[in-house]
This record gives sequence, C-alpha cells and structure tokens, in this order.
Amino acid sequence: MKYYVVVDLEMCSVPPKKTYRYKHEIIQIGAALMNENLEIVDKYSGFVKPEIGALDDFISKLTGITSKDLKDAPHVEQAVKDFMAWLPEGEVVAISWSITDKKQLQNELELKNIPIDERLERILDTWVDCQPMFTDKIKNASRKRYSLEEALVAADIITEGRAHDGLNDAYNTALLYAKMQREDELVLNSYYESAHDDSESESLSFGLGDLLDSALLKD
Repeated sequence: MKYYVVVDLEMCSVPPKKTYRYKHEIIQIGAALMNENLEIVDKYSGFVKPEIGALDDFISKLTGITSKDLKDAPHVEQAVKDFMAWLPEGEVVAISWSITDKKQLQNELELKNIPIDERLERILDTWVDCQPMFTDKIKNASRKRYSLEEALVAADIITEGRAHDGLNDAYNTALLYAKMQREDELVLNSYYESAHDDSESESLSFGLGDLLDSALLKD
C-alpha cells in the first residue's frame, strides 16, 4: 500500500557560529499520515532537543513549545529514528508546504554527521513541495506564492488547532493536499478574494524561516 506523510518541522534560531553554518535547528517533527485514498489515518508529534540553538520567547510564543517540552526530548538523530519507526512499511511519499523542511532536515543531518539510511534517502528523493501546486490549482491566482495560512483560508479548509504547531500544520496541510488532488481547479474563497489585493497579500507570504531570520537580525 502507498502512503503519504505530510511533514511540518518547527525550528529554533541558532546564533551565527563558524562551526554551524545554518540559521535554524529542528525542535519539533509533526506529521499526518494519509493512505492511498488520501484519508488521514494517523498523526505524529515528537519534540527535539536542540544541541546548538535555544528556544527563546519569540519562538515559544509563536509555536506554543516550552522549555519543559524540550527538556527530556531526544536530539535530532534519535528523533528522526523515532519518526521513521512510526512510518508504516511500504512506499511512503513525503509532502510539505514549501521545500524548506526538506532542506532543513537534509542540511542538519549532514552538518551533524548523522547517516541517512536508504529508506530516508528515498523519501528525501521523492519529497513533494505542495506550495507551488496550490498556485497552479487556484483559479485566478493573484501571485506566485501563498503562505499556508492564506492557502487554507483561500481554499475553504476548516483548520484545526493553532498555526505553527508542527502537528496542526501537518494535519491542515494534509487536508489541503487531499483537496488539491481531488479537484482539478480550486476557486478562491469569495471572502478571501474580496479582502486581499496584491499589495496586501504579498506581506503575508512569510514562513517560519523568514520569521526566524528577522528575529536573528534583531539580536
């Protein structure tokens, strides 16, 4: 049986260090598992203890993640093993909103000299970015990129939970992906369309990585 796993990573910021050239470090792996009929059959959430960066007030308030959540959490190597062990046997296609999460996972494992096994390598090789898919599907798209929050509202998806929680974002992205696969064309929610013009919506297209970069610049 073929499965689809929608992945959403939450990250903390890492102060500039010569020994760690990336700006972010994973602190949560959230996922929603869909069967071949695009029905959500399971959910996953695992916290990850950062080794170089640290959880600050900005990220804690944004994600709802606390120091207590991370205190006894595994480091990323074990956290990824736990996540991979949760996945069912058979073919699994990973999906995310934007390609940022895939790159973060690859870069962090590489930089920390953590080996990537054959199954994870296959998942990374076939990873699907569904953000541009939304732009292709939406009728009369006003621009090339939408944030996840915008896309969910624009596509009439009734969301669950708060944004920037890895599990909630993965679950809501799974709902959106399933809708995009089932419908040849998406029509913008009329309320969304009337409330946004090009200049206003452009400012809403930032993701967590953009927010983290802005926070680092303020330090």
